[in-house]
Amino acid sequence: MAAGLLLIGVAAWPLVAPAVPNGAITVQAGDISVWDTLIVVTLGFVVGLLGYFLAWPYGADIGVLAAPAGLALWSMRSGSMASILRLNIGPNVEQTLLLRQKVFAAMQWEALLWFAVVAAGFAGVSLAARHVPAHRPVRDEDIGNTNSRNPFNIAAALLASVVIAQFAMAVFAQDVRMFDSKLGSVIGQPGRAQIAFAVFVSFAIAAFIVKRFLDVSWLAAAASTVGLAFYAVWLSGKRDVLEHMIETWPEAFFSRSICAILPIQIVAFGAIGAVTGYWFAIKYDWWRKHSQ
Repeated sequence: MAAGLLLIGVAAWPLVAPAVPNGAITVQAGDISVWDTLIVVTLGFVVGLLGYFLAWPYGADIGVLAAPAGLALWSMRSGSMASILRLNIGPNVEQTLLLRQKVFAAMQWEALLWFAVVAAGFAGVSLAARHVPAHRPVRDEDIGNTNSRNPFNIAAALLASVVIAQFAMAVFAQDVRMFDSKLGSVIGQPGRAQIAFAVFVSFAIAAFIVKRFLDVSWLAAAASTVGLAFYAVWLSGKRDVLEHMIETWPEAFFSRSICAILPIQIVAFGAIGAVTGYWFAIKYDWWRKHSQ
């Protein structure tokens, strides 16, 4: 994780730093070029490679934490979803609506970029593990580290992870909540630390459950971050809800807490949570097996 924090989170920060003070890290803002993207993805591969050896002999299991750790530091330095909305205000409701719909349309697939960095880190770990295998003191079979390749299990794990994480985030991503006659309630912009906690715990729970009941790798829960980020942005851009929010509430309030979370925050802390929850499930199974 330190390798990712230093090489991606610190050294590569100028590549994605928002041009606007306190701005949010998003591709739609135009601050991140194609060249910047290629460099960041390459760095994801490099830190994954380094993570494998730094975590020896368990690099194949936890070396992948390096890349999302770097993204996590970026997301802690980034502005919020509210700061994006403040930059997109027109002279009237209709113009503001059009501006924000364009913003959400541009952000909808952004999570794929951030997950590409995580996937590149996993590729680096996999390459190192293939060419320099580590002989760990404990076998996979002894700790329950065996993962189902059943397509049904994988598909079910992806869907379950999205659903579980969504409901968990509604519980953990909290700020001031206000009554709304149309939506029931709206919620204020959660702080960055609150978002980090909420996303991490939500995907840790999701990964724990899909490992325990479907025996699927952490990759399923991590990949589901893309689906959840897509859903969150789509939900934010729905015309009827968006129009009501523009007419009724300031930019710091959202129809749901998930709508206040940036794609990079979901992917970064979601991937770390997925790896954590997965290994908690394995440790829990090992404890049940050996405590009797």
